[in-house]
Amino acid sequence: MAKKASETNKADLRMQANGLSVFYGKKQALFGIDMDVHKNHVTALIGPSGCGKSTFLRCLNRMNDTVEGCHISGKVTLDNNNIYDSNIDPVVLRSKVGMVFQKPNPFPKSIYDNVAYGPRIHGLTSHKEELDAIVEKSLTRAGLWEEVKDRLQESGTSLSGGQQQRLCIARAIAVKPEVILMDEPCSALDPIATAIIEELICELKEKFTIVMVTHSMQQARRISDYTGFFHMGNLIEFNTTNEIFENPQDKKTKDYIRGKFG
Repeated sequence: MAKKASETNKADLRMQANGLSVFYGKKQALFGIDMDVHKNHVTALIGPSGCGKSTFLRCLNRMNDTVEGCHISGKVTLDNNNIYDSNIDPVVLRSKVGMVFQKPNPFPKSIYDNVAYGPRIHGLTSHKEELDAIVEKSLTRAGLWEEVKDRLQESGTSLSGGQQQRLCIARAIAVKPEVILMDEPCSALDPIATAIIEELICELKEKFTIVMVTHSMQQARRISDYTGFFHMGNLIEFNTTNEIFENPQDKKTKDYIRGKFG
């Protein structure tokens, strides 16, 4: 079952959703979601297509704000601050809560400029040497530096699919976010590239908090610390990944994990 803040150390929490509901016009997509997101852990969101996983993920950095007719009730906090308060700038929020999408989407710019883009627009550097250091550090953390250090002026779109996704991860971490959201980051990749990204995610959680949607239960089991199972807009169960897969409390969770639907 979903862990409440009272059952865990609040100092270990990076984000919380409380009573989060989402409506697209008159259609309700999420129903009163309560979830804790723990610092420096990987939280996986699983469930059948159309169950609300990606809708929930996009609430965590207000990307649903851009969807016409979308209305949200309830609360989402980042470090105890409600991200839906009127004084919160969504652009600043998205520098703290970055996003990596399902398909790699590098900008039509050089590898260097892809990573430098965020630090430039957010004014994180005052001179080129500082920017160079951020680009190198971000590419190194994304496991890409050794592969691209001699071709930084080549287009980011010239890289392979797996390299492009690591470039997008480097771009996301260059602005030093607190949380990285990943929406099925491996679904467009081959098994070798997927293994590299999974290994990278396990390394990144030492510095960042990660929430990822995955269509692969095996992937959730391999790399996440916590798992939330969504079904028809409801969070059916949330617990440590081991408990969800070894000892699910809800029959729907049990049936989904055993492949009875989905």
